[in-house]
Amino acid sequence: MIEKYKFPNKLEIHPVIYAYELLDLSTHKGLLKVGYTERDSKKRIDEQTKTANIKYKIHFSESSVKNDGSVFTDKDLHRYLKNRGFENPFKEWFKISVKELKGIFNEYKEGKTYEKIRYQNFGMRPEQVDAVDKTIAYFESIKKEKLDLPSHFLWNAKMRFGKTFTTYQLAKKMNWEKVLILTFKPAVHSAWEEDLNNHVDFEGWTFVSKKAEELQQEDIDSAEKLVCFGSFQDYLGRDRQTNSIKSNNKWVHDTKWDCVVFDEFHYGAWRERAQNLFSESNSTEKVYTEFQENYKELYEAEGKKEIDANIGEGLDYFKEDEIPIKTHHFLYLSGTPFRALKSGEFMEEQIFNWTYTDEQTAKETWKGENNPYLSLPKLVMMTYKIPAYVTDIAINGEFNEFSLNEFFKAEGIGENAVFKHKNEVQKWLEFIRGSLKEEHEITLKLAKSKAPMPFSESELKNLLQHTFWLLPDVASCFAMHNLLKEKTNTFFNDYEIIVSAGNQAGVGLKALEKVQERMKEPLSNKSITLSCGKLTTGVSVKPWSGIFMLRNLSSPETYFQAAFRVQTPWTITNPDDKSPNKTLILKENCYVFDFDPNRALKQLADYSNNLNLEETNIEKKVEDFISFLPVLSYEDGEMIALSSKDILDKVFNDGMSATLLARRWQSFQLVNVSDIVLNKLLKSEEALKALENIEDFRNLNSDIATIITKSDTIKKLKKEASERPLSENETKKLTEEEKEYKSKRKQIQQKLIKLATRIPIFMYLTDYREHALKDVIRDIEPALFNKVTGLTKKDFDLLLKLGVFDEDKMNTSVLYFKRYEDSSLTYAGISMYEDLEVVGAFSTTTTKKDFNKLKI
Repeated sequence: MIEKYKFPNKLEIHPVIYAYELLDLSTHKGLLKVGYTERDSKKRIDEQTKTANIKYKIHFSESSVKNDGSVFTDKDLHRYLKNRGFENPFKEWFKISVKELKGIFNEYKEGKTYEKIRYQNFGMRPEQVDAVDKTIAYFESIKKEKLDLPSHFLWNAKMRFGKTFTTYQLAKKMNWEKVLILTFKPAVHSAWEEDLNNHVDFEGWTFVSKKAEELQQEDIDSAEKLVCFGSFQDYLGRDRQTNSIKSNNKWVHDTKWDCVVFDEFHYGAWRERAQNLFSESNSTEKVYTEFQENYKELYEAEGKKEIDANIGEGLDYFKEDEIPIKTHHFLYLSGTPFRALKSGEFMEEQIFNWTYTDEQTAKETWKGENNPYLSLPKLVMMTYKIPAYVTDIAINGEFNEFSLNEFFKAEGIGENAVFKHKNEVQKWLEFIRGSLKEEHEITLKLAKSKAPMPFSESELKNLLQHTFWLLPDVASCFAMHNLLKEKTNTFFNDYEIIVSAGNQAGVGLKALEKVQERMKEPLSNKSITLSCGKLTTGVSVKPWSGIFMLRNLSSPETYFQAAFRVQTPWTITNPDDKSPNKTLILKENCYVFDFDPNRALKQLADYSNNLNLEETNIEKKVEDFISFLPVLSYEDGEMIALSSKDILDKVFNDGMSATLLARRWQSFQLVNVSDIVLNKLLKSEEALKALENIEDFRNLNSDIATIITKSDTIKKLKKEASERPLSENETKKLTEEEKEYKSKRKQIQQKLIKLATRIPIFMYLTDYREHALKDVIRDIEPALFNKVTGLTKKDFDLLLKLGVFDEDKMNTSVLYFKRYEDSSLTYAGISMYEDLEVVGAFSTTTTKKDFNKLKI
């Protein structure tokens, strides 16, 4: 029960850098003492001077919290002062004027310059050593085979693994001299630069990036060891005017790189895009289209211009037959490469895994002092079922379910933005504050203690000083800003409301900098950042301790990439200025708040299921995951902690009926007819032959060929339309091509759905209920399956491999079907599962006990 769950106390500290001079003391004339304290600076100075009865004058006392939430001490400032050439006669005393000190202090605090002194000297954690060793072993094995082919390795490592530092350690051990880092998220620039420039292990390396003031030709020419960081779309793009490689990027293409690193390799999409861009046989337009398809959930909200600004700039002007970038090693970095793992793009020997569960297990089981994982916060998920009288206005979607996108739908931009359901959203704001009158009455009727709402429970509210709210689109971000600023919402007057959405918010690193500037003094101020896609991958904002999921997200990759933004550690080293090895942890826990419980729990179950592909028991996977990520669920005035069984029960049962069951087996989500999959089908004679043996697919080959041809024509015309106005005939042709393209594609989709609906018939006919359906098809009753569907087991495996059917969606639909079927048979006095210990889904199984808990 929730009473057993304790929220940690919020730490109250006020880090300060102070400076004073000693009066009437000739030995210290012209010198300032620069110190640090978390208490009142005068009291601290009194402690230092009272025994000698020395007079002093305080000239300076300012907060040492940077805009990004990090804290620096006097030791950090001392290093910087020495590096800038100020004399340091003894200990903490410097020969510097008050005016100079103020300028240097502001310069350091705002991060306008970078230190040349390398002051970091920590070593690798055990998992980082494992990652480096395994990668080297694989690269060396490929080299020994003398295949003369580039080798590829994937680090499936969650956020905070330390990818930048570990990549540089790999480069050092491999004796590399030139490393190219490409990313779609330039906001990660600072992490790559700081680790290389500040750690003693990387002495002699030079970091260059696309920043004009940093990218000097002499630095490039003189560097013995070079790391070049840039955006994928810029370094591989072309000049719009000349249609040639950008002149200041030519050296990148002329260099023989020891390794190319693909950062933020999410959704398994980087691999294909990288292969396409490093191959002469594939089009860049296809790469750009694939990117939009994979990232559309977050980037559609920002509008087409935002997609171009973030991703596609320059790619349309890139000729793949002129790519001169060469390397023998590719390293892929991601925390959620689930699609790549499922598709088998990487073999087991090419993958290093480090998950949230691994991290928290290491934190809990560490022996001895100096636990390196102690600062990594535990994630807590809190789901809230909003009362029906508030949400009834937002019911839509394929299964007639509650839609967050509809609930927070808005129109207008800037001060003119307003929610379509403004009154209901206002009630939601009262709900999260625990001030909704109707809910208070329910609590009184149930005679229960008040459940913790995000901004009502004192302990929880104090922990949520800075939060991130993810909304459906730009309009809803501005509408929320305007609503929070209304006079009726006086509670939020203390919060800085930051809109990080739309063109005005900036792109990449600029968007991050704007948010940090608005936070000002994170330890003393409060903020709410509103976004619909920006800052959801590849960035670290220390003060964020909670994320509010206020939009529909269909993939667990996207969901948890956003969720893990709030897990960035927030610490202070040497907090009392006396313990250099002591670290004060400001954030023990961080929180995910979700107001669509069914969606949230499904995302959690899917994410857990993807973390360990070797384990087949879904309940065991969820149980392992939530042992370090507790789930608290609010419904009908009460909040309880959910077990893995509770979660799967809700995921598999909620709202199921015969009508919805039928809809699930007719859902387009069960099949995939993207251009990528259709291309794979077209190239597989075996798959085409298997499908064309079925009456509905007699003309499949020609239909797919038509779709691909139309797709290429449409892309070509759209590209030309971006460069010049199309003629009347070209515009007409584009419309006709798009119409036929959509029609043919829909026909294939409907035929595949019709084929998928035969699977429930097979489930009725087979008696092997304890096995996963895929095993029954392959090993037990392939003849029966062939008779029902027209496919052999070999054909079926091939279609699964090509991605024609979605296994995850099939698993859910099979369990729903079997549970509904069992309810019907039990009512008739028949039990198909009485002697079973496990019940099979599509490609996995669940226990009989959990299966019996399903309520259809």
